[in-house]
Amino acid sequence: MKTTTSTIAKYAGTLLAAASMFGMASLAFAADAPAAAAPPPPVPNKGDTAYMMLSTVLVLAMIVPGLALFYGGLVRSKNMLSVLMQVMVGASLIFVLWAIYGYSLAFTGGSPYFGGFSKLFLSGITGDSVAATFSKGVVIPELIFVAFQGTFAAITCALIVGSFAERMKFSAVMLFLVIWFTFSYIPTAHMVWYWDGPDAITDAKSLDAVVAAAGALWAKGALDFAGGTVVHINAGIAGLVAAYMVGKRTGYGKEPMPPHNLTLTMVGAALLWVGWFGFNAGSNLEATGTAALAVTNTLFATAAAVVAWTLGEAIFRDKPSMLGAASGAVAGLVAITPAAGFVGLVGALVIGLTAGFVCLWAVTSLKKMLKADDSLDVFGVHGVGGIIGALLTGVFAAPSLGGTGIYDYVANKVGESYSIGGQVLIQAEAVITTIILSAVVSVIALLIVKMVVGLRVPEEAEREGLDVTSHGEKAYYM
Repeated sequence: MKTTTSTIAKYAGTLLAAASMFGMASLAFAADAPAAAAPPPPVPNKGDTAYMMLSTVLVLAMIVPGLALFYGGLVRSKNMLSVLMQVMVGASLIFVLWAIYGYSLAFTGGSPYFGGFSKLFLSGITGDSVAATFSKGVVIPELIFVAFQGTFAAITCALIVGSFAERMKFSAVMLFLVIWFTFSYIPTAHMVWYWDGPDAITDAKSLDAVVAAAGALWAKGALDFAGGTVVHINAGIAGLVAAYMVGKRTGYGKEPMPPHNLTLTMVGAALLWVGWFGFNAGSNLEATGTAALAVTNTLFATAAAVVAWTLGEAIFRDKPSMLGAASGAVAGLVAITPAAGFVGLVGALVIGLTAGFVCLWAVTSLKKMLKADDSLDVFGVHGVGGIIGALLTGVFAAPSLGGTGIYDYVANKVGESYSIGGQVLIQAEAVITTIILSAVVSVIALLIVKMVVGLRVPEEAEREGLDVTSHGEKAYYM
């Protein structure tokens, strides 16, 4: 028994020593082992990338040929090419400026009103660079985001030319667009749309940091899905100011100035409607259910506006017109733009119907009260339609009315509270800010242009037509 006990003690000591050595070895191994690898950064999804490429091309189609033909058909035949030139060359000029400095000033951090110069000439942006979307962990190539946002800048500036069509110097148009783009479009886009993205938000403290670094109107909570303030109110106010400062067309109110080709206008409106799906749904930046919501709302709100405008003409002007139907379509597209991804079907229909009736009143009665020769009703359709859409977004984004509410990136779900009155006030602040900025910049820009190159062509050139006198060619040789 003594021998057995001694033997057991011996083996026990050996086992304890072995266990101790094994434990130390394990600790040493653990110390030498590499730390757990960080999760790989998100990479763009091929489907989202293709979706954004298509959306970008669709918005380009809205400019040329869509807007160009829509505007071209509305002017007299002697000015057809001048409008096509102003739209196409003006948009091209803005694309170049967007790549040089526009994107950097609009979509980098800096102040609540302007970005910085870190991405001049798209510096540092490669095929591997990514941009945030509205979902955590989801990105798209930054280059396609640059191109997509560039089409927004270009069409916004192109919209303005309809207000002073048939009388402004081509050089004056180009110079005005450069100044207005730099000091009105860029800061508005930065104030409404710039933020660090959802991945930067993990808790309340990080949310505060994101808000502090964001654009001024985004930080206040303004909702603008695809450009009610940035694009349409901005352009509409600039158009109204330009109509006043450039002056009325020679013979306006005394001589007939009917559209020369409503067939082209209808084709242009149809192209705008098709391209607008890229404009609105593409603003979601990824192919999700929200993008599908934007497509659906864009379809039905626009149709409702066409019906409303046509019905309004039938009631108050005896005969519904093709021009009215095309104008109604554009009014509906404008009004649903800020709301496209935030409202439900009922909200979209109400917004479309409201825009159809109110914009009809704006281009007839309100235009007479303002006494402005806004040639192609840029303010009546885009300015008024954008205001309607921006304000009603605050109403119909409410979950109680079928809207999506406001997403809480800290809790990673839709926020539980939504104040219609509070949101409408925020929307109104964004509208007023855009109106003031665009008006002030437009006045200053037009004064500079007047001093540098002059605003209008001579009266004899205007009577002969800008196609020949400004560009040396005709749209039609018959």
